Amino acid sequence: MPKPGDVVLAQVQFVDTFEVKKRPALFLFEEYDNVVVAGITSNTEMKGISLTKKEGAIRDSVIKLNYIFTISKAMIEKVLFSLTNEKKTLVYNELLKKLSALR
Repeated sequence: MPKPGDVVLAQVQFVDTFEVKKRPALFLFEEYDNVVVAGITSNTEMKGISLTKKEGAIRDSVIKLNYIFTISKAMIEKVLFSLTNEKKTLVYNELLKKLSALR
């Protein structure tokens, strides 16, 4: 079972279509066989947290913290790699910034 901070290969549905494609995603947490993930794109022009090939990505990519969604645990095919503790802290801090408006 993947754990928080793992980059997984999963079936994801795009917001602008009903099409489902196999894509990398960042595993955030799991509850009752539902998994909350953040999308990852190879479009490095997009805003987000960078991932490099050196860190384990197939190509330089961006974790899109503005694209968080829930999938079934069954939609995860495999774990690709795990983020470093430094990168996990960066993700955590960026999520806190985004959620600070709830205060």
